[in-house]
Amino acid sequence: MPEVYHEGQAGLHDVIPAPSFADDGAVYLSWAREGDTVHGVAARATLDAADAELRDLEIIWEQAPAPGAGHFALRLLVQGEHLFITSGDRQQEDPAQERDTNLGAVVRLTLDGDPAPGNPWFEDGGAAAELWSVGHRNPLGIAEDADGALWVSEMGPQGGDELNLLTEAGNYGWPDASMGVHYDGSPIPDHSEEDGFVAPAEHWVPAISPGSLMIYQGELFEEWRGDAFLGGLSGQRLVRVELEGEAAEAGQEWDAGERIRAVTEGQDGALWVLEDGAGGRLLELRPN
Repeated sequence: MPEVYHEGQAGLHDVIPAPSFADDGAVYLSWAREGDTVHGVAARATLDAADAELRDLEIIWEQAPAPGAGHFALRLLVQGEHLFITSGDRQQEDPAQERDTNLGAVVRLTLDGDPAPGNPWFEDGGAAAELWSVGHRNPLGIAEDADGALWVSEMGPQGGDELNLLTEAGNYGWPDASMGVHYDGSPIPDHSEEDGFVAPAEHWVPAISPGSLMIYQGELFEEWRGDAFLGGLSGQRLVRVELEGEAAEAGQEWDAGERIRAVTEGQDGALWVLEDGAGGRLLELRPN
C-alpha cells in the first residue's frame, strides 16, 4: 500500500475494480495523503493477489489541499468510460459553491483520470473542467441503479443527512441550503422550490450519518430489488430506502447496535454489512 494518512476522518477511503479487473487485476483506490497539507488522491494500480501487493501504482487525480482531517469523501464509481469521485468540502463549506476548486463536488473523469469531455463546465478549464455537480458537503456513498441513474448519500450538518439523485450541473445547496442546522445550533435555510438548488430525494432528521450506499440488484431479497441500503454510523442502523424512478422514500430500519461503515451485495445476493471500529464484524444477512 502507499503511505496513508489516518487521523480524524482521513484514511484509506475506497477500492473498486476497474472494468478490466477480470483480465488484468486493475483497480482504483483513494486515500488521504499528507504533504504541506492533507488532501485526498485517487490512483490506478494492478492488484497482485498472490503476492498481496499493488503494482504499477499511478496517482491520477488529486483533491484540492485544505487544513484539517475531515470531510474527504473520496468514494469511487465507474460507469462506462467514466470514473466518478465524490469530494467532500473538507469542512470549509464555501468551496462547495465555487467552481475554481474540486471540493464539495462530484467529479467526472476519464478512466485515465483526465477531466471528461462533455462535463458541464469542461470549457472553463482548471478544476471546473472536472466538475459534474457541486454543493455537496460530505458524500460518503455513490451507487448506480438499474436504469443507470446515479445516487449519492451525504452527511448533513446537525441533522439533514441526504440521499440525492445525481444530475449533470446540479447544485445541491451546501452550505446555503440544508434540512439540518449548524452544530452550534445556528440555522441554515431549508431547501425550497425557489432557491435554485436540487433538494434531496430523501433526508433524515435526526441524523443517521450515512457512511455508505448500495443499491440492491440481487435475487435473494427479491422484494427489495432496486432499493437503496445505507449504513448509519451515529445512527447505528441499517436503512432501506425504496427507489421509484426519481423518487425515494425511507422504508425499514434495523437497529444494528454498532456503527455501520459499509453495506454491499454478495455474489449470490446476500447482504454484507461491515461494522465500524475495533472488533468490528463482517456480517452476512440472508432471508429467514
